[in-house]
Amino acid sequence: MDKKICVIGGGKWGQNHIKTLYQLGNLSGIVEANAERLNELLKIYPVEGFTELEQALERDFDGFTVAVPAPLHYEVAKKIIESGKSVLVEKPMTLSAETSAELVQLAEKNGVQLMVGHVLLFHPAIRKIKEIIDSGELGNLYYLYSNRLNLGTVRTEENVFWSFAPHDISVLDYFVGHPAEKIVSKGSKFLQENVYDVTITQLDYPNNVHAHIFVSWLHPFKEQRLVVIGSKGMVSFDDATAEKEIKFYDKRIDFEKGIPVKVENPTKIISYEQKQPLTEELKYFIEHLDKKIEIADGRSGLEVVKVLEEAEKKIQEG
Repeated sequence: MDKKICVIGGGKWGQNHIKTLYQLGNLSGIVEANAERLNELLKIYPVEGFTELEQALERDFDGFTVAVPAPLHYEVAKKIIESGKSVLVEKPMTLSAETSAELVQLAEKNGVQLMVGHVLLFHPAIRKIKEIIDSGELGNLYYLYSNRLNLGTVRTEENVFWSFAPHDISVLDYFVGHPAEKIVSKGSKFLQENVYDVTITQLDYPNNVHAHIFVSWLHPFKEQRLVVIGSKGMVSFDDATAEKEIKFYDKRIDFEKGIPVKVENPTKIISYEQKQPLTEELKYFIEHLDKKIEIADGRSGLEVVKVLEEAEKKIQEG
């Protein structure tokens, strides 16, 4: 892959983009407003460096990735799209559904690709669970839930749902194959006057599929548990454990002459290929610079922001 990619943002996550793209052989430029930080990065990665986005847009890069603070996503991505270049924007795409929808429309108008950095969609375990769901092995989907719990990192500028839940919303939508149709959310705040520390959000999907997301940064231990329940079987995965096992539970409830009967068979460990999600995400972006993005495209990123907005509204209403 000889595509030339420029990374916007040399902060913590931007440096992950930079390192990974360099390893892939596609890093060609870095934009970082802090000149001192930029110079340090250029000592490690011998590519073109810029302190201004406009300077980079004058060069012949094939695509850009944006890893700047979320309030800047819209402004930066809009300039890139209007210059006729494809872009991967970190999650959340923007801070409002209105601006996210505008970016989707701009990308379509300019004939460029817009992708959102929902990196868990490229986690090999998540891809494997999607494969299991689509195979019919679980039967009809009943409900799903995602717990994302830890002590920290506590934010002062956004609540825990905006901070943690974009991952979970994107994964649930990916599994179901459709955005949620109804959202109910409740939250609690303890540490700061206007920032929620714990939220529980219920999502209703078509075909009587339901889900909930429980997120908290005020929790005694780390948990990133995902559970999928179907009519024929169940799956669980916890990314916070050392084993990171996908477990298939051959369990269900049958009815015999109108009587519910519990069916339980041995649990199986499902193997999957070990790959780095960020590497897979960036490879996918590079491979799809000239063709339609099917996973984590702009429209799916817009649906995630819609849920974030609606949940925020419900939380504030109490």
